Amino acid sequence: MRISRSRAGELAGPSPIFVLVQPQMGENIGAAARAMLNFGVSGLRLVAPRDGWPNPKAAAMASGASAVIDGAQVFETLDAALADCAYVVATTARRRELSLPVLAPAEAAASLHERVGRGERCAVLFGGERNGLSTDDVARADAILSIPVNPAFASINLAQAALIVAYEWSRGAGAVETPAGDPLAEEASASRDDVAHLYDHLEAALDRAGYFFPPEMRETMTRNLRVALTRAGFTENEVRTLRGVVKALDKKEDGA
Repeated sequence: MRISRSRAGELAGPSPIFVLVQPQMGENIGAAARAMLNFGVSGLRLVAPRDGWPNPKAAAMASGASAVIDGAQVFETLDAALADCAYVVATTARRRELSLPVLAPAEAAASLHERVGRGERCAVLFGGERNGLSTDDVARADAILSIPVNPAFASINLAQAALIVAYEWSRGAGAVETPAGDPLAEEASASRDDVAHLYDHLEAALDRAGYFFPPEMRETMTRNLRVALTRAGFTENEVRTLRGVVKALDKKEDGA
């Protein structure tokens, strides 16, 4: 049975957002969009697409998945694309030096289902065709999604990665339920924007306290701090509490 384009869009229920970071070819974006809608994922965000947006080659390659292409949002930075997201998974074939949990596709899908089911906005990151995700990109995630591939030929293209993740998402539909009475399910998770403001507040206070020493280690120290705050999985209320703590300690440091 052939389903109309408008109807295809309606059939995609709540699902994670797929975020393509610096994608290059419109054809690959279109192929990823088609793979997404095949398995009920419709939210697409693009970070600094090389050839701009909209891209007629993407629309042509999407082959009916216009609901995904037409609804795609474009952002200049990854932070802006993730600002309203509470949980982020980064797809990468390489294990990083970052202290992040590494999940198989099915494990990642189960975690995403649990969180989407309780109303959280979640995202899956995919890197550009040439270099994939950078370490700084991955540092903005809560977990790494590692697709088990032949280690002698580990490279898979953008659309293939999107297809595998969307397929596992589809397989997990209805398989995960939030336990009744779970207090964490009743509290709203902090968005990336909330955590970013906490990080900025803390970094400024640490700067005044002379924490970032020696200077050449600052980049590594700030990245590790960002990863630690992201991994903690704070609620909105916890972020407000911690910002109050930082403010109080900062005042004490100033002699207030």
